Amino acid sequence: MHPAEQYQVIVIGGGAAGLMCALTAGQRGRRVLLLEHADQVGKKILISGGGRCNFTNLSVDATNFLSANPHFSKSALSRYGPKDFIALVEQHKIPYHEKKLGQLFCDGKSTAIVNLLLNECRTGGVKILTRCRVAAIDRRSDVGGKRTFTLQTNLGSYEAESLVIATGGLSIPKMGATDFGYGVAKQFGLKVRPCRPGLVSLTLDSKDLQEIEGLSGTSADAVVACRNQSFRDAILFTHTGLSGPAILQISNYWEPGDPITINLLPECDLTDAITQWQQERPRAELKTLIGERLTKRLAERWLESVGENKPVSQYSKKEIAAISARFHHWRVVPSGPSGYRVAEVTKGGIDTDELSSKTFESHRVKGLYFIGEVVDVTGWLGGYNFQWAWASGQCAGLYV
Repeated sequence: MHPAEQYQVIVIGGGAAGLMCALTAGQRGRRVLLLEHADQVGKKILISGGGRCNFTNLSVDATNFLSANPHFSKSALSRYGPKDFIALVEQHKIPYHEKKLGQLFCDGKSTAIVNLLLNECRTGGVKILTRCRVAAIDRRSDVGGKRTFTLQTNLGSYEAESLVIATGGLSIPKMGATDFGYGVAKQFGLKVRPCRPGLVSLTLDSKDLQEIEGLSGTSADAVVACRNQSFRDAILFTHTGLSGPAILQISNYWEPGDPITINLLPECDLTDAITQWQQERPRAELKTLIGERLTKRLAERWLESVGENKPVSQYSKKEIAAISARFHHWRVVPSGPSGYRVAEVTKGGIDTDELSSKTFESHRVKGLYFIGEVVDVTGWLGGYNFQWAWASGQCAGLYV
């Protein structure tokens, strides 16, 4: 049996957080090995943002993240913020642009971000092995009492003083997502908080699906609210329920059994608008008038549930109040999230009580670190989860 190859740091997981940690440690002069079980690193980076990678957001703080400990993310985010990663992007001369709500995207393809990370890894002398599956991890003491981690893989045995788990969560299994990181945590006695899909579309039961029948593919600008949290963005009607950015955002806050409230006309007060239309356009049909603000199909479908469509002058105050409530306060109880197959992230993960918020090292096991999505910190849609990956990876990389 061949002796294990010696390194100072081994990072398991070649996503955003793992690559950031590896390049930071390597550029500090540490001997770093990064192991990735897929055939290439950065797979989720490549598909993100429609292939253009929404790599950060101009405005990031702890309020954009969910965790059992809402304060845990503050330290890393304050030490490595959006401006720091933007500086790296500019240093590599990658053109980018801002979309709505501070979201930053590459002008070109996401491969530019992966190449940036790989070039920085090369600068740090990081060795990267793909198609490397870890079969076992042992923690041993040598004759001098020094503790090291020994990994058995399909490509050989490797040993290091520091082991970083950056294996992500359960979302998008077709991209190679597994529960590996949670298994390592449990092996070493760390608590793992329950996991569920995050930033995900929501399904509706048959009764509610009947209500939106014929609207699949229709979208609307809306305000979606749940548990004292609200987001304004597009919603999309689907054949299984509701999707679109506003729904994905609220899914992080939604718990089974919770109702969500949707305002389909956030730009106007429909009661006032109808009263005005009665004066200015009395003969126009209401579905036509509302259809100028929503799609005609959605306006017509929504009006069907509160009465007949007729010229706007013929509606009573009582009818107007019912119609207004229908458009401004649509209340629906989702039957569940659509699942990890389409979820952008995983909520839950390694309990933050187990980790240092400064170094990401385990309090229980010296030399063992957890970073990125595998930790119980989940960001909003819009570049926040990438910023968490950069921040947690960089901060851990300074200490491994």
